[in-house]
Amino acid sequence: MREQKKAVSEQKKSCVNCGAELKYKPGTTNITCEYCGHQETIIQDKNGFKELELKPYLQEMGAQSHSEKIMMLHCKNCGANQHVEENYKSLHCVYCTMPLIIEDAYKEDWILPGALIPFQFDQKKSHQIFSKWVKGLWFAPNNLKKAALDPQYTKGLYLPYWTFDAQLYANYRGQRGDYYYVSVPYTTTVNGKTVRRTRQERRTRWTSVSGHIQGFVDDTLIKASRQQENPIPKKISNWNLKALESFNTSFLAGFVTEKYTIPLKEGHLASTKEAEQIATNWARRDIGGDRQRVHDLQMSLSDETFKHILLPVYISSYRYSGKKYNFFINGQTGKISGGRPYSFWKIFFTVLLIICIIIVIYLLLDS
Repeated sequence: MREQKKAVSEQKKSCVNCGAELKYKPGTTNITCEYCGHQETIIQDKNGFKELELKPYLQEMGAQSHSEKIMMLHCKNCGANQHVEENYKSLHCVYCTMPLIIEDAYKEDWILPGALIPFQFDQKKSHQIFSKWVKGLWFAPNNLKKAALDPQYTKGLYLPYWTFDAQLYANYRGQRGDYYYVSVPYTTTVNGKTVRRTRQERRTRWTSVSGHIQGFVDDTLIKASRQQENPIPKKISNWNLKALESFNTSFLAGFVTEKYTIPLKEGHLASTKEAEQIATNWARRDIGGDRQRVHDLQMSLSDETFKHILLPVYISSYRYSGKKYNFFINGQTGKISGGRPYSFWKIFFTVLLIICIIIVIYLLLDS
């Protein structure tokens, strides 16, 4: 049974017409042949994706029921673990562009993704977004623009995340602050005379409160890979999780998939901290008034479930003067962010031009 699972996971689909490998076509539910145009529909689970019960996994029981082996390539330069759902040819790390040694590929267990957001546009469109962004950069080196115009530097990557759901219960103690105003006398000088006046000053009346809150915490999103050298910018890390689709390996065809390096237990601890912040916000809302203080919060979570999900991003890497820069595009929304180098000579000649213009204007005015 387990051997059958492995085969399904790593099976590559060939075109019935020409035998070429079928790849996922972004923005659709099809896999397509890049050579003859043949398409096949990705058959999705009618029951939708499942939330997995958290407790058995944390206790290292039952984990095998939703896990299987996947072929991985480890980048020895930056440490990223990557899987490519296509025949291996010439491969480079999607983060640092260093060559990956195909002979070093190995199989490793992973908790199967329960869902993913498929790429909504293709590499050509991402390439256009990158190019437009780079062209708009002031003082960018010319060879940076040339690199950005080369599609081979743009790769599609599925990022691993954990999501957690739970019923939240909490008791709190704190204080409610209500504003009130008092008249305060003061003196001022008007036309050389001392005048007594009053002004309104705001004060806060604090009263002790306590209460109970409860609610459902839905899809707390926790990053599942460390990305120590090249973290994904927060600016693009906003996905509409309502667009999640049931996981199907066909969606991965033609893209790189990063395996999680933050284990489930560590992800759960991070989600618990997020839940505590949510509970604190709920307590503040429950306290009401103009200001709130939460002194003590006793929280518990029940009916906890989780999913391993994959989210799409395009990455382009470029080295300039020995330093690597990464550019990122959200594969769902098209939002872009990244680092950039500056051209010393462009800045130098711009400053020099400005100085020359100032000198010319000064001479004209002085003549």
